Parts: sequence; C-alpha cells; structure tokens
Amino acid sequence: YFKIKGFENPKQEIEWLLCDLLQLKRIDLYLKFEDIINKSKLKKLKSWIKRRIQREPLQYITGKVEFYGLKFISTPQALIPRPETERLVDITLNSLEKIPEPKILEIGTGSGCVSIAVSNKKPRANILSLDISKNALELAEINAKSNNCKNINFLEMDFLNEIPDGRFDILISNPPYIPQKEIENIMPEVKDYEPRIALTDFEEGLNFYYRIAKVGRTLIPNGIIILEVGLGNHPQKVFSLFKEAGFDQLELIKDYNNNERILKINI
Repeated sequence: YFKIKGFENPKQEIEWLLCDLLQLKRIDLYLKFEDIINKSKLKKLKSWIKRRIQREPLQYITGKVEFYGLKFISTPQALIPRPETERLVDITLNSLEKIPEPKILEIGTGSGCVSIAVSNKKPRANILSLDISKNALELAEINAKSNNCKNINFLEMDFLNEIPDGRFDILISNPPYIPQKEIENIMPEVKDYEPRIALTDFEEGLNFYYRIAKVGRTLIPNGIIILEVGLGNHPQKVFSLFKEAGFDQLELIKDYNNNERILKINI
C-alpha cells in the first residue's frame, strides 16, 4: 500500500509502525510474524497507516523520537529532533570540556532536545532556553521532566526583539533558517505538519544570525557561539555575515554526511 502511494521505503514504513505499536525490535517482527495482532492494536495500526499516507511524520504519529540516546515526546507543538542536530550537541560538549559549571544560552529550544541532551552530559551546567512559542515550551518542559533535567530554565521570549538578562559562556542555536521562498519545495512531512515558525523567519533565513551577530558580544563577552546552518550556499552566507560583523575566529564544521552544518565562533 505504501509502495502504491509513492513512498520510497514502503517496507521500512510499515516496520517502523509495527515496531512501535507492538513494542518490538525489528528482528523480533520476523521471529514473531505468525503472532496475531489483537483487534484494538489492529484498529490503531489502520489509523496510523491512514495518517502516514497523508504524509504525517512518523514521529508525530507515534508521539516519540530518539535524540542523542534519549527519548523525547514529539508533537506538532515543535520541530521534530533530527539526527544532524546531534552534531550541534557534540560540538557544544567538546567546547565545554574545560568549563565545569558553564552558563549556557539556547535560542529557539523547540522540543528542548538540544538543551536536554547537553544537560544530560553536563548536570552542573546552568542552562537558559528561549523560545517564542508557548506551545513549544510546554513540550520542552515535559521532555525535561521525563529526562530528569533540573538545571534548565525555559523562558518565552521573542529573541529578535528582546535579549535575556545575564552573561553566558556559550550560545547555541538551531534557528529557523529555511528561506520563505524555498518552503513550498520541501517535503510535505515538513512543510505541511511541522510548525512554520520553527522552519523559517519568513524572509531569507538569516534574521536570527544577524541578531546573534548583533548581540552576541554582549551576551557572550568571552565565550563561544555554536550554530546549526542550512545546506547549499547557506553556510557561506552565514559565515560571511559574521565575518562582516567583525568576528574573525570562525570555523565551519561538517556533519557526519560531510556537509558543512555547524558554525563555531570564538569571541
């Protein structure tokens, strides 16, 4: 059925749904393939298939996602945590190795996955996580609680027009960076289901980087800024933006697919 509807990996699609529904590992699906699914689970599976055919993301259907070895609740309140963003966590943790009790600021926390992953490895850190979306912050709070994180403060704030009090050792962000004109070209799972405000700044995908370049020295006087960037020419655009703003210790770092996806700035 998934193949008829044009899905690239139809077998994988049904395996994912069945694994979650039956709480089995993939190998166990084939070891127990003769087991009968009870009526209530079969009804749920049919509902899930119907939703997936409409291109609703698997993570929203099951309500779950893994990120950096941790389990998160995933709902349309926030962007789905992505594997490539784990690189942002890697670079952040590497940068904090010699700071036992770092003060960390995250811009646009969404589901809270980045701050929570950092908190899990740095329990003595003091983390302030901002988002303009009250709905996203509600989800982030739930995820922090379920992962037993007690060192994160979540704050509703429009960072493009406000800045938080305090000074920090490090600023991290995976901001909305898809240009508005490119939104309609991305896959339906993203454009039709994930919150638009988390995908784009409704302009050229650079507004948050301009803002961070403007206020970064105030918030992070002698620290580090670590940012996720988009694909294509976006990394070079962001690199140039910071260079023109007077930052000279800049490094573009590749992800595990050999794409430049992280910009690290030493102030």
